[in-house]
Amino acid sequence: MLNDKHYPKLISVFGGRVADAEALKNAELLGKAIAENKWILLCGGRSGIMESVSKGCNEAGGIVIGILPGIDSSDANKYVTIPIATGIGLARNEILASACDVAVAISGKYGTLSEIGHTLQYNKPVLSLGSWDIEGSIRVETVIDAVDILKKILNPKETQ
Repeated sequence: MLNDKHYPKLISVFGGRVADAEALKNAELLGKAIAENKWILLCGGRSGIMESVSKGCNEAGGIVIGILPGIDSSDANKYVTIPIATGIGLARNEILASACDVAVAISGKYGTLSEIGHTLQYNKPVLSLGSWDIEGSIRVETVIDAVDILKKILNPKETQ
């Protein structure tokens, strides 16, 4: 984990390709908050939760890094600032888990579950907003709650 204050904080957002309207709205709001706090968004870079969080971040002037499973960077959604075509399929979940400072899971199925598990294995915080209730993760009820906790984790001196 990067602790040097000169590095921007990296927030991975996990979630499925298919999600309900509430989860998609939460993702967009979270993306906006990530940009407003000058954090950098890491996500899978494609559809569903990934596209909604990317949209919120991009439209608020933030940086969106999409870690793509295939070899074609044009597979990224239109809000991704930096597409990274990995060619490693689902193994890209490991990159999303290992590269972040903290992660937020919104909705999702088994891919999201694997991302949560990998991130917890690295002893990194994972917030769960309408996602899996896994021992070690931090359940949050709203995007506002998630952002408050992210600030406490990432900027502990500023929130005291």
